Amino acid sequence: MGMDQGSGATMRYMNKLGPNAFCRSKNTVTMSSRFVIAGAVLLLGLVGYLAIGVPSDASASTKMIVYKSPTCGCCNAWIDHMKEAGYDVEVQDMPNVMPVKDREGVLPSLRSCHTATIAGYVVEGHVPAEQISRMLAEQPSIRGIAVPGMPIGSPGMEQGDPSDYQDYQVVAFNNEGEMTVYAEIAGGS
Repeated sequence: MGMDQGSGATMRYMNKLGPNAFCRSKNTVTMSSRFVIAGAVLLLGLVGYLAIGVPSDASASTKMIVYKSPTCGCCNAWIDHMKEAGYDVEVQDMPNVMPVKDREGVLPSLRSCHTATIAGYVVEGHVPAEQISRMLAEQPSIRGIAVPGMPIGSPGMEQGDPSDYQDYQVVAFNNEGEMTVYAEIAGGS
């Protein structure tokens, strides 16, 4: 026969395991390659993210859409205020903003000249950028915030002597029509 009993058993065992049983398996090489590729992709993504820059709290990679009349100068001044604060603003000029206010649930008593949306919230009127940043950071369970009317001295309404600027409130509102004071803003002294 030329083969002893032990050798036959060893051969049968090796045949059962397959040709790569005592070599590095293809699966091991493939898994290692996958980890190297995944690590490289993550590293490149991190380098690209840092090269572009970390977004500020204001932008937080969230676009603000402002709905306004094409002829409203104070709306444009408020938009400039938002851009200076770091927000990415898209402007939608329209002859009648009331349908947007209705759609977004802005109560008539809270309305102003423009309406904005950002991150699922509504911003009505001349709300200071720092109050919008606060809302986005806190993420309260509200529909939005508003500065009713057009108070002199609010962002976009800076005109005349600063000592004559009005005190005003930023009002939070929900879908049920409930309102609370979100912030008190002091005017000129």
